[in-house]
Amino acid sequence: MDNDIVMEVFQLQAELCKSLGEPKRLMIIHELRKGARSVGQLAGSLNLKQCTASQHLALLRKTGVLSAHREGSTVYYSLITPKIADACDSIREIIIEKLKRNHLLTSVI
Repeated sequence: MDNDIVMEVFQLQAELCKSLGEPKRLMIIHELRKGARSVGQLAGSLNLKQCTASQHLALLRKTGVLSAHREGSTVYYSLITPKIADACDSIREIIIEKLKRNHLLTSVI
């Protein structure tokens, strides 16, 4: 692959990872694995202000994590691909394993 293309892919990967670096956005992704949701639905289920949820959704949409479709006056958001949620799950599993190991280590010491 051409070096410029490789660099562009890594740049886009860094932007995507940066967009995932906020707990509320990760919670939104986790919630959207259940299916499309509106801003109001997400704000309610995640105990967020609607304006806060809307800002996070806009950023996730901009980075290509989410898509949006309109039904009447309501906009529904969904994951572009379930692979996003799978990647987040993998990272969370790594963290849980680390926490378990650390707990075992501290209980032995």
